[in-house]
Amino acid sequence: MTRTIVSTKNAPFAIGPYSQGIVAGNLVFTAGQIAINPSTGEIEGNDIRAQTKQVLGNLKAILEAAGSNLSNVVKTTVYLKDMNDFTAMNEEYARFFAAQPPARSTVEVARLPKDVRVEIEAVGVVTK
Repeated sequence: MTRTIVSTKNAPFAIGPYSQGIVAGNLVFTAGQIAINPSTGEIEGNDIRAQTKQVLGNLKAILEAAGSNLSNVVKTTVYLKDMNDFTAMNEEYARFFAAQPPARSTVEVARLPKDVRVEIEAVGVVTK
């Protein structure tokens, strides 16, 4: 099986020893994304809605660089700093996955990188 590293300027560069994404066979696995705006390198927004929107935009960019897209995502994992943010995160998430949403797990965690409110990772099918 081939294994290809995915890298794009349209998503934040990895801040550690990991890749933005990996294509293995016909699947793409993304690293967990936080709300870093790739243009500024800064956290986008203080509230869960703005951060979720940025995170999903980052995931979209990685998936597209891998030859996939959001409609080909089969599984996501959402890490929330506070489960009280679930409803607002879910409403923003639904805008990106309106039709046939992927399977998903959502968990509350004690802390996330750079003290953001949300981190999301995805697995998708490569179509190119």
